[in-house]
Amino acid sequence: MRGYIFITLVALTFLQTSTASLEVKGPSEPILEGQDVTLECVDTESVLNMSTVHFERFSKYMKRWYRLESDQAYFYRRCFLYDVDVRREEGRLLLFIASIQSWSEGPYRCISEDSSVADNSSQPLTIPIHYMREVAVHRAGLGYLQRYFNSVQDLKVRLGDDVELECSTSASEAPEYVWAKEGEDWLLPSNKLKLQKVTEQDGGRYTCSAQSPTVRSLMKKRTISITVLPEDAAWYETTTGRFSLCGVGLAFLVVVVISLTAYACHRAKQSKSKGPIDDRSQKKPIYRASVESLPSTASDKQPLV
Repeated sequence: MRGYIFITLVALTFLQTSTASLEVKGPSEPILEGQDVTLECVDTESVLNMSTVHFERFSKYMKRWYRLESDQAYFYRRCFLYDVDVRREEGRLLLFIASIQSWSEGPYRCISEDSSVADNSSQPLTIPIHYMREVAVHRAGLGYLQRYFNSVQDLKVRLGDDVELECSTSASEAPEYVWAKEGEDWLLPSNKLKLQKVTEQDGGRYTCSAQSPTVRSLMKKRTISITVLPEDAAWYETTTGRFSLCGVGLAFLVVVVISLTAYACHRAKQSKSKGPIDDRSQKKPIYRASVESLPSTASDKQPLV
C-alpha cells in the first residue's frame, strides 16, 4: 500500500513540474559572411508562455551571457558587435541578425524566466560562418609583415632568373589553391608557383584561385602579370630591385627616426641637468631715476616695465 502511495506522490510531483524543453533553431544551409540570419526559440513541449522567454548571447571577452533585449546590452550590441533585432510575432520568439560576421557566430541560447521550469534554458547554438578574404600573391618564403608590403601585381624578372610565387588568404577553412596561365590549358593544384630559368614564353598573366572545400561557391582570385626582361637588364628595373630600394628607404627612415629620438632625449637631458638661472641674467625693471635709464626729468621711481 505504501508503495502505491509513493508512486502516486511521484507522479503528482512530475505533473506539477513543467517539462518544457527550449531549443534554438537556426538555418540548415551553410551561412556566408554578410548574409542575414534568423534564429527562433521554440518550446518543444508547447507548455510555456513565450513572453517569458528571451534570447541571450555569450560574450567571450566579458565571459558572461547578455540578454539581447535589455538596455544594458544595447550599447554593447550596437557599437561593438553587430545589429540584432529580437522580434515577437504571433507567439513566436525570433532573433534577426543583419549581415552576420565571423565574430558574431555566437553562441546563442534562449532562457525562460519561469522558475517552475525544470530546465529553463536551451542548449547553446553557434552558427558556423564561412568566409574568405581577398587573395594576395607574393614572393615565397616571406613573413606575415613582409607579405603585407610585398604583394605583387606586375612582376618583372630577368631572363634566366628563378621565380617562386605564393598566394595566400585568410578563410574559415583551409582553401584549395589552383594556379593557371592565361592562354594555356594546364592547372597547378598548389598555392605555390615555381618557374626555373624563365624564358620569354614564361611571360604572361597568371591567376591563383582559392576555393572553399565545403562551400564551392566561395571563391577568390588574384591575377598577376609576369614580364621577362633581357638578361642584361639593370637590377633596379626588376621587381626585386624595387623591393630592395623600398627596403633601403624604409631602413633609412627607421635610422632617421631613431637618430631624431636620441637627439631629442639628449637635449631634454641637458636641459634638465642645467642649474638655476643666474639672477643677473634676468630682466630688471628700469626706473626713471636710475642710472640705467634714459635721461629724464621725472623724479618718481615707478617701474616702466
